[in-house]
Amino acid sequence: MKSLKAIVIILFVILMAPGRAAAGGPFGSPQPVGKEAGGIHTGIGYWFHEDNYKNGTERVTRQNQVYSELGYGSRKGWEITVRVGMSDLKLIDAFSSTASTATSKTDFEEHGKFFSTLGAKGFYPFNQTFGMGAFIQGSYYFSDFTDNLSGTQSGAPFSVEVRVKNLWDVNFGMGFQATVPYGIKIYIGPYVHYSELKVSPSKDVVGAAFASGETTMKNKNVFGGFTGIEVPLAKGFRLNLEGQYTERLSAGAAVLYVY
Repeated sequence: MKSLKAIVIILFVILMAPGRAAAGGPFGSPQPVGKEAGGIHTGIGYWFHEDNYKNGTERVTRQNQVYSELGYGSRKGWEITVRVGMSDLKLIDAFSSTASTATSKTDFEEHGKFFSTLGAKGFYPFNQTFGMGAFIQGSYYFSDFTDNLSGTQSGAPFSVEVRVKNLWDVNFGMGFQATVPYGIKIYIGPYVHYSELKVSPSKDVVGAAFASGETTMKNKNVFGGFTGIEVPLAKGFRLNLEGQYTERLSAGAAVLYVY
């Protein structure tokens, strides 16, 4: 337990440090993926993420992420997981405009940015069927998201680069797990989610949303819930399906391999 507490403290400091971070996929089952004796697992997955941000007005963000992961679990019930992948970002209706300003598009969109996710969890079994655990997870991007916007303002043409930066996200939660026949794990639990992002244009364009000065937005709903299932497949492979909800639904799937 002392080693688990030390790991959680270290991860908390890392995740709360200044930098770029965002949602990094599923939380996974509360119980470590590896064998009871401990060990390594790898995996590949896809995650679709949506969130609501607000600052006077509300906007929806969407991300499609593909990633690979490497994890190490201990027989004492703790696990550390690292993911590396690529993600896009879409900010819905980011460039809405007034009657005097016409824009070439309404949504901010950028593709193919590398990200990395770091997470840790601890699990306590009540018996062979039921148990509960807690986790902390966060991610960072290696560069900002950018998009170019053009149009006319009072008849004069303009072109501006819009940048989404300092996007960060921290998740803390706990999960309850039941292991049913055939080694299938079913889990559910609440979590706390906090995120901010900044939208910054290269120059101001009056009448175009998010192109007239830097804007900081925060996620609308802090509290959420998640549920999932982990199913054993053949020869050490496992399938994980999970959904998360904080006013917007996020979901994904991963195939894991236990060594």
